Amino acid sequence: MVQANEILGMNARNQLFVPLNSPRARAICKSKYATKLLLQSKNIATAKIYAILGTPEDVEDFDWVSLKKDFVIKPTNGHAGKGVVAFRKQHADQKHWTDVVGKIWSLEDIKLHCQDTLSGQYSTHGSNHNVIIEERIPIHPKLLKYTFKGTPDVRVIVFNSVPIMAKLRLPTEESGGRANISQGAIMTGIDIATGITTHGVEHKNQLIQYIPGTKLKLNGIRIPFWNQLLKTSIEAARAAGLMYTGVDLFIHKTKGPMVVELNAYPGLSIQVANKAGLRRRIERVQDLNVLNADHGMRIGQALFAENFSDKISGKGEIPILEIEETVTVYGEEGLKEEAKALINTGRFRSAIASQLVKKLGLIDVDDLLWFQQIAGEGKQPVVEVKFRLKGRKISTSMIVSKKLNTSSQKVEIGRKDLSGFVIRPS
Repeated sequence: MVQANEILGMNARNQLFVPLNSPRARAICKSKYATKLLLQSKNIATAKIYAILGTPEDVEDFDWVSLKKDFVIKPTNGHAGKGVVAFRKQHADQKHWTDVVGKIWSLEDIKLHCQDTLSGQYSTHGSNHNVIIEERIPIHPKLLKYTFKGTPDVRVIVFNSVPIMAKLRLPTEESGGRANISQGAIMTGIDIATGITTHGVEHKNQLIQYIPGTKLKLNGIRIPFWNQLLKTSIEAARAAGLMYTGVDLFIHKTKGPMVVELNAYPGLSIQVANKAGLRRRIERVQDLNVLNADHGMRIGQALFAENFSDKISGKGEIPILEIEETVTVYGEEGLKEEAKALINTGRFRSAIASQLVKKLGLIDVDDLLWFQQIAGEGKQPVVEVKFRLKGRKISTSMIVSKKLNTSSQKVEIGRKDLSGFVIRPS
């Protein structure tokens, strides 16, 4: 159950966290064109720009016949999907195009739409209203059956270079094929550790299990290129100098994740789809020293992994644990070591003896996630550890403890790693 003090509200977002972004960074977010120029300069994948139209003369002079298929027209400073039209193909007469929902547009229709965009009809801020014509990213085959016509996207909330929450947005008939929640798209939470969807939501706050009108479950969808997507999100946030942002991405079947835009004021309904509070997650990462995108990804995956134990239909009996068990801990370059482990439900995160960590080569900079204050030991490193318990291989984050060096039990298994086990009463 999420506590009220863990939820991030609009006032707290605007007053406490958005100001952590510099005025320059916020200005980049407001302009889709500025965002694309920045991303391209940093070699971060984004849709190719075909043209920027800034005047009525630009609209008239543009070579529309050159747009054969798969392009998008959008305002440079729009919001909530307003004014965005995605086209699928050009007709043989080279004067008509079909959009992704099947509507046929004449050349005059498209020009009129662009003129409306230049007049500011679809913009939410600023006085410079331009039109972007860019590449349309097709629907990834793995997501095709879950979406109506348009391309689904993923939003990742990044704070301090750590992905702290994510959601998948699926276009629906109600949304007109757009992946926009305010227009009727549906969303699902995503487990940061695995890239598997969790809870479905429509109309921002109504939990649902299935895609409307179907028997397709919204949980259990595996997002392609997940680790690469998380790292791309962090790289985009770092490139713009954003401490707090929502990064929107499409997933190309061969090119992988491609950044659509950056948002300095990301919506808060993502908390409903993840059944978790953003404020609590922000507090857990705000003081961490994150070295790079890979480091930030590993921190996010270690901290915010979902508990899927109630969704796993295992075969056979549930493993029963004694208070003391023997585990196999895996190290670098094929090293492994058997050790006695205390099953300690009194602690949340597992711990491992510092001597064992050094013996297995797990204390290198590449393995270090963060430091955590431990009573009686001061600040201790937290590292990635893989171990086997009762036939199950578990990947987790463990506190490195000096106290355990003198104990016969070199590992203590905390509640975080005990899902799916039964502990025999002592």
